[in-house]
Amino acid sequence: MNIADFKELDMEAYNAEDLLKWAIDAFHPDLALACSFEDIVLVHMMHRIRPDIRVFALDTGRMDEETYELAEIARQRFGIEVEWYFPKREDVEKLEREKGLFSFRTSLEARHECCRIRKVEPLSRALSGLRAWVTGLQRDQGVTRTTLQKVERDDAHGGILKLNPIADWTSEQTSDYIREHKLPCNGLYDRGYLSIGCAPCTRPVAPGEHSRAGRWWWEHPEHKECGLHVRDWNI
Repeated sequence: MNIADFKELDMEAYNAEDLLKWAIDAFHPDLALACSFEDIVLVHMMHRIRPDIRVFALDTGRMDEETYELAEIARQRFGIEVEWYFPKREDVEKLEREKGLFSFRTSLEARHECCRIRKVEPLSRALSGLRAWVTGLQRDQGVTRTTLQKVERDDAHGGILKLNPIADWTSEQTSDYIREHKLPCNGLYDRGYLSIGCAPCTRPVAPGEHSRAGRWWWEHPEHKECGLHVRDWNI
């Protein structure tokens, strides 16, 4: 399939499971879920459609223990093989030797540099050879995601398709799905975390705060992206 084929379809009308069924039929095995393990609902949905789905994850080297524990629970429960990608050792060593362990807190540019090394570059390797990838992004996650589409062309990664099946879900819908299907979730949620990234860049959220208020809390809301989700062109 090519981009022209998708313009004939109303992808926004597809619910999450139907969109995933369509995508798996169209692209497997050249399709993978980018899993942070906050998107356990997508692991569950995709595994029910096809047990040999591809799942990859980025290990930045600074993740919470609870995230690793959830990843292992998911691997065993669903019988999936998680394709782990890591930052390049030499890049991390250079960054930490020259700028210390917390350079990302000194400026937006410095934080972007850390995210580029630990997340963006490994993602480019993870997506190499794929025709489509799946994310758990939702429109209610912040001001940077309000116009998110369910299907986008990812020009930052060669024009492959990027699928956001639960873009129109609310956090309440996600929680309801997890409870209904008795899915495991990150233990940090019980401690007030509502969005989970690297440990030094994530804190619990106070009552009444937005779910992503705990991510890079020293920055303005419009800056709260790490570079993984560059949006150049929408279908």
